[in-house]
Amino acid sequence: MKKRLLITLVFFACISVQAQEFKTPVDYLNYIGKEQENISRSMWKYTSAVAHSKSARRIDNTRKLLVKSIQTASKKIAGLKDGYQGDVEYRNQILEYLSISEKNINEEYDKIINMQEVAEQSYDAMEAYIMTRDLVNKKIDAENEKAELAQKNFCAKYNITLSENTSELGQKIKISNEVFAYHTELYLIFFKANVTDLYLSNAIEKNDIGGIQQNAATLVQYANEGLEKLKTVKPFGTDNSMVLITKKALEFYKKQGEQFAPKVVAFMMFNEKFEATKKSLESKSDKDRTKEEIDNYNTMVKQVNKEIDTYNKTNSANFQEKNAIIDQWNNTGESFISSHVPMG
Repeated sequence: MKKRLLITLVFFACISVQAQEFKTPVDYLNYIGKEQENISRSMWKYTSAVAHSKSARRIDNTRKLLVKSIQTASKKIAGLKDGYQGDVEYRNQILEYLSISEKNINEEYDKIINMQEVAEQSYDAMEAYIMTRDLVNKKIDAENEKAELAQKNFCAKYNITLSENTSELGQKIKISNEVFAYHTELYLIFFKANVTDLYLSNAIEKNDIGGIQQNAATLVQYANEGLEKLKTVKPFGTDNSMVLITKKALEFYKKQGEQFAPKVVAFMMFNEKFEATKKSLESKSDKDRTKEEIDNYNTMVKQVNKEIDTYNKTNSANFQEKNAIIDQWNNTGESFISSHVPMG
């Protein structure tokens, strides 16, 4: 399965001007705004890379550039030791925001990557990974709100009218966040059944009849729960592709539990019966074997060969259908994200 690590970073709009000497509070405000705009550009490059690139190296390189842009801005703003005429409240809040953003994007990123590597092993692990990722975003968003408030307070203090217009870059980031959030919602519904099917496959490989029956029942349960949830999920604008492919996948997994798994169990039980009959016959000498036992065994040999042929064909067809469904879900997800996240 494919997952994306998106760290959101939202910046408020400022008018950008060239200013090193702060003759007015507007000059001071715009100086800081310019540094924030540079970070926004780096943030957008990272977001765009996550959405449109399949290269892990390129994505990580853009993340490193984002961290570097935050560090550069922090250094410049930290150099404004006196703030604006001794007023350092706004400067200090921005520095705190940038510090926490850098820490979460840089240090917390490694923790999230480690969680991502094991996330596909269970639904709980996947949910924990996504919750941790979202928690990092919430921490950054909380500091962003404080920075916005500090900016508004600064503007109010010096009678500056702050534009509420959302920048084109900010709007792109906002749309991207909505796209990824929608994708994640559908992914979790899909993944809960998908990982249970993996457990079912493992039980089949181990010839664990009890495990097959248990996981098949759970798979049907999760597929039904997912199909019910989908009834409340609206299209993303006019795009209903993610809902449709998730429904198709869940219907397949439901069929896995209700139709395929029982066939596997029936085959295994018959095979166990055959092996028991074979073992019993082989334990006897030729003179002790009755004609009825020999005829019964020969009949079972013909039947087991037929059952093996049927099982192999059923298993092969099921395997191909499953791979096709997973590929379709992944490809639909890729297409959904790339089509709705604006290009850089």
